Amino acid sequence: MTRADWTPHRRDDGELLGWILPEGDAWVAIDVLGRPASAPIEWLDAEAALEAHGISWLADPWMLEGEGDRPLRVRIVEVSPDEQGAPGRIVVKVDDFGDVTRPPTQRFVLPWPLPARLRPPRAGDPDSHTFPG
Repeated sequence: MTRADWTPHRRDDGELLGWILPEGDAWVAIDVLGRPASAPIEWLDAEAALEAHGISWLADPWMLEGEGDRPLRVRIVEVSPDEQGAPGRIVVKVDDFGDVTRPPTQRFVLPWPLPARLRPPRAGDPDSHTFPG
């Protein structure tokens, strides 16, 4: 949940990279999914951590657990952090591998910040070349 003491940090084009929040006499960078992107550090280092972390990783495949026997390979289509008292959300869709000729795939609306059941892929996860046995 974002708080009043979270300072948004944006790229030059205005895209939100995350927030910088106070922690004691230091600052912590938080990415757009609500995860720490740094340990407590100096302000300029927190900005640099968010710049280095970027947001391109949002386009990577993710795994969603708890919707079936096996994790689902999904893509993030929306990230809306908490704002002005409204709860945030993360919307993912079952990975269609960029095939625009396919019918739309199933979408799931998850709470923000990042829930534990949405995670990066690990070795052994199903992918486009793995079929159920």
